[in-house]
Parts: sequence; C-alpha cells; structure tokens
Amino acid sequence: MNIFPPDARFDFFGTRFIAYAVSVILLLMAAGSLATKGLNLGLDFTGGVVVELGYPGGADIKSIRDTLDEEGFEQAVAQLFGSSESVLVRLPPTGESQSRVADQVLTALQAQAADVVMRRVEYVGPSVGKELLNAGGLALLVVLAGILVYVGFRFQLRLAAGATLALAHDLVVVLGVVSLLGIRFDLTVLAAFLALAGYSINDTIVVFDRLRENFPKMRKSIESEVMNRSINQTMSRTIITSGTTLFTALALVIFGGDALYGFSLTLLLGIIVGTFSSIYIASALSMDMGLKRRDMLKIDDRERIRPAEDSAP
Repeated sequence: MNIFPPDARFDFFGTRFIAYAVSVILLLMAAGSLATKGLNLGLDFTGGVVVELGYPGGADIKSIRDTLDEEGFEQAVAQLFGSSESVLVRLPPTGESQSRVADQVLTALQAQAADVVMRRVEYVGPSVGKELLNAGGLALLVVLAGILVYVGFRFQLRLAAGATLALAHDLVVVLGVVSLLGIRFDLTVLAAFLALAGYSINDTIVVFDRLRENFPKMRKSIESEVMNRSINQTMSRTIITSGTTLFTALALVIFGGDALYGFSLTLLLGIIVGTFSSIYIASALSMDMGLKRRDMLKIDDRERIRPAEDSAP
C-alpha cells in the first residue's frame, strides 16, 4: 500500500541542516528545562505512604480522586488494585506519621462511602525510590549500548553511531518536554521511554535496510542520492506505522484517564520526535560522519571499487 508517491524525489539530505537546527533548539530547551525545573518525580521514586482500601460494593475511582483533591491531597495517586473492590492510594511524604496520614485519607473517603475499610498501610522510603531511578537510568544506557552493538554488527559502525545519537536525541527531547509540562515521572513513564527506544530504532532500521539494498543497485548515484531514495521508498511504511501508533496513543491520552496520562502522552511525544529523527537525523548523521558506498558493500565488491569512485556520480 503506497500512500506516499513511490517515485517521490524529496531531498531530505539537502534539508538536513534545517533539521539539525531544529534538533539543537529542542535539545537546548530540554536541557534548560531539566536544569531549571527538573523532573516531577512520582511516588515510585520519591517514596511515600501507600494505603490499600477495600470497597465491598465496588469503587468509583474518579469520585475517589475528586474527593482526595478536594480534601487537599492533590499529589495523591489512586488506582484500582486487582479488582474494582480494592483501591491503592499513594501519597508523598508529608512529615506526619504514616498512620495519621492513612487515617486522614480514610476519614475523607468514608464521608463519600461509609463502607470503605482500610486493609493495609505501608511506607516506601526514598532510598528505594532512588534505587529504582538509578536502575531505570541504567536500563536506558544498556538499551543505547545494545543498539550500538547490534546495528554495528548488522550494518556498519557509522550507521550504528547515527542510530544511537538519533535515539539519544529522541529520549532527551521527550524527557525535556516531560520536565517542561510537569508530567509526573513514575514507573509507567519510564516504561514509555523504554518502549520508545524500541519503537524509534525500529523505523531507523527499516531505512538502513533499504540503504543497504540500494547502494549496490544505484552504482551511478552519490551517497546523498541513495539516502534520499531510500527514505522516499520507505515513507509510506513510516507514515502508516507512525500514523496508526499515533492515533492509538492519542486515544489513550484522551480516554485513558489519569493513571495512563503520563505514559500515553510520553508515548505520543516520542512517536512524533522518533519519526522526525528516523527521517532527518539518523541517516544524515551517518553520511556526515563519513559513510561511503564501499562501507555498505560486501568485501568482494569493495575490492572492485576504487576509492575515487565511492562518491562519483
């Protein structure tokens, strides 16, 4: 299915400096927001009080959240836990004892539903949250390193560097937007970042695979022409894949509720930024780092190509 003209000749490589400028601006904005505002860390990373409540007749989670907001627990996170009869409420540290905080929550919710009962109260220390945050950061670094190794073996080292830099660009830009918008950074948002790493590199790999196919075929074309042709040929696939995923993430943003808002919005932003970098950044960076035709050919074919012919039209 081609929704993008198969014979299109858009010059993506020729406009790469505009794309680079946009990327630099986005990265500077992200760095500025992270340096000044930082991340709005959720209870998974800051610690706090966890209260499990039981509703024998089933809980109305939206009403519970509204009640907590009205009673001054604006940062409380309420969600169903296993069934509609069990609700988990997580609150940030307040300096008061956990039993007192739990009693305040129970009193506020009993005014709404008299049959609510407290099942357990736990305190999550900040040290556990710090360990989770460090583990999440380490997971992202392992993903970047794994992608660098995989693409380096599968394709070529310069392509691997371009893909890894583009992916790092995506993650930093989205992280900056999360900071700028004040989205609560919890485990669901961290999961969205790990999902974005796989999503973004998938589209880039498709372009790289077409590059590898086109270099032996387009022997009379220079590297930039091969790159442009490869991206044009994969644009239909990119539009269809990104479009369907984008609409899914948009539906989650609109209808997913508060529990999925951070996850779905992060995913939505990542799809947009990742598609942009797959088209304009990854391949162009590889070319600007010195990728030549002979680098993409088999060893036997490389020996038949003189260095002077690498970029000859």
